Amino acid sequence: MDPSRLFDGLYISFWIPAAVLTAALAIKLPSIIKLWKDPLLRAVGGLLVLACGVFVFAAPPTIAWTNRVTGVPNISAPLVYSLITAFCGSCLLLITAWRNGISDRSETTRRTTRWVVSVYSGVIVALWALFALADADVERVRDLDTYYATTAFMREEIVLYLLAHTVACLITYRLIWNWIRTDGLDVWLRGGLKCLSVGYAMNLIYDSLKITAVFARWTGHDLDWLSTDVSPPVACVCAILIAVGFILPHAGQYLHRRVRTRLSHWRLRPLYRLTRSITGGRVPFKLRATPELRLTRRETFIRDALLHLARYVDEDLDRRAYEAAVALGRGADRARPLAHVVAIQDAIETKRRSRADDSTAPLPSAGPDIEDLLEGIEAVSRALRHTDDIRAVRAAAAAESVRAP
Repeated sequence: MDPSRLFDGLYISFWIPAAVLTAALAIKLPSIIKLWKDPLLRAVGGLLVLACGVFVFAAPPTIAWTNRVTGVPNISAPLVYSLITAFCGSCLLLITAWRNGISDRSETTRRTTRWVVSVYSGVIVALWALFALADADVERVRDLDTYYATTAFMREEIVLYLLAHTVACLITYRLIWNWIRTDGLDVWLRGGLKCLSVGYAMNLIYDSLKITAVFARWTGHDLDWLSTDVSPPVACVCAILIAVGFILPHAGQYLHRRVRTRLSHWRLRPLYRLTRSITGGRVPFKLRATPELRLTRRETFIRDALLHLARYVDEDLDRRAYEAAVALGRGADRARPLAHVVAIQDAIETKRRSRADDSTAPLPSAGPDIEDLLEGIEAVSRALRHTDDIRAVRAAAAAESVRAP
């Protein structure tokens, strides 16, 4: 058996991109359902459905099934060509809306939308009209483009869909490339656009392979293998790149937010454990709570505990600790959290002594201003992990207190 023919019956060049596009749609589906009023998300979902439909209906087994069910030989041809054309037009509309903003209602945007919709709708109508006029009674499931390259009306239909596809890919590639070169793009958006640009550039390679094979038929040569054997794998790679390009900005930003949220939740753990020793309580755990909700609850718990501790905070100690940390070579961004840690630990000890000693005079109900401490709880929590630095700053602050008159 020839190894190169081993997977021919599986048609992996069609089913792999269909599976990837379906997975991409599944990833986006929760967001699309949750934010159904967002037209951009709906447009991305519709585009992925069209792209998946192209590969499902272009697969030879599906072509044979469609022809058999309808009873019309080669009716899959205008169907697949129409899906490809609709996909091309949708790409143009989506890229235009994505770049300009979905709320853009300028005359230029409206004119562009009308032009794309009218032209590509006209192409789809023409494809079906040409198929109705053509004599295509011999079913071809893999090489229809080259087999009917010289047949009246089918020839025009094949050229029309290839031309519409090529023009759309050229314009879309140009729009994406101009967008990539603008400043201020998010790293995930830029990465997605680069994947899209490569995907559409490879689509032009796909078109060139198809056109070359068709032109060879016109000149009496046989380069059918370019269309039947080479172009499907190229289309497979194109589809994967385009799917990644549309998903990466949204999925990347979502994962980035999730990672940042979980990291912030983990960074707050030392300060959370310290404040739990003050209140004796804890944040209630709920299995179905989102990471964002868990982070908010932990932040609220810590800030509430610090507010109850505020009346015990020694502002003079906080100042001396900050000066000591700076004198020890710590920058301001590290010295301030270390000083806050020393002040918090001292306030906890003061509160415990006040509870143990009934003779201690009551402290004023209004404590010092701890707004800076409340705003920087994550930095304070990170500083709690550096026990050696905390001991050094506390010792230096205590020595400074002894030297003070």
